[in-house]
Amino acid sequence: MLPMEKVRISKLMAERGMCSRREADAYIERGWVRVDGVIVSELGSKAWPHQKITLEKQARQRQTSRVTIILNKPVGYVSHRSDGGYRQAVSLITPQNLYRPARQPQAFDPNHLRGLAPAGRLDIDSQGLLVLTQDGRIARQLIAEDSDIEKEYLVRVEGRIVPNGLEKLRFGLSLDGAPLKRAEVDWQNEDQLRFVLREGKKRQIRRMCEIVGLKVVGLKRVRMGRIVLGDLPQGKWRYLREGESFF
Repeated sequence: MLPMEKVRISKLMAERGMCSRREADAYIERGWVRVDGVIVSELGSKAWPHQKITLEKQARQRQTSRVTIILNKPVGYVSHRSDGGYRQAVSLITPQNLYRPARQPQAFDPNHLRGLAPAGRLDIDSQGLLVLTQDGRIARQLIAEDSDIEKEYLVRVEGRIVPNGLEKLRFGLSLDGAPLKRAEVDWQNEDQLRFVLREGKKRQIRRMCEIVGLKVVGLKRVRMGRIVLGDLPQGKWRYLREGESFF
């Protein structure tokens, strides 16, 4: 039997949810990572999968200072950077749009915009809960391929669903040549469905509905894991508070 191979330390750190691979490389360069108690400072260094990896105090402090933002994205804004001239959701993160600032754990700081990136796509025609974060650990929780965090949507539709269409939405459909994970799908009223997904393919719900004869005319994400949109007004944002988590 061949011995197990060593793995890049940055990859191990990302797999363990310690940080993103990019952040891991930055910590390694600064000498903020230890493997079995020994500092590692050379990029590309490898370790055995069973070895203990720890972060120095400086890295832990940097992580705790990073912010995560909950935004109620309106229709007409794109989640990610675009060359098409569309308005970006991050442009809404201003002091004026901070919801109930007196109740926030911290005051707005322009440095909170540095490296702020969406953790999960919400297309231009959709609205609702969008997470933007500086923390690679949270990004990985939400969008890694092995992430199992639930995302809940309220979806208004038009058209006539095909026979057994609801069952097909729940399980049995494929997109891009791959089967979809099992979903929770139920009617809320005559023209609105509730979806709970554990994956996030591009325009997934719209494409699923098309397959069963429905057209999506409105889509709103209302929950990601344990974080709900709640009473956050459209176009407003707040900080993820201490003690809150997505799972």
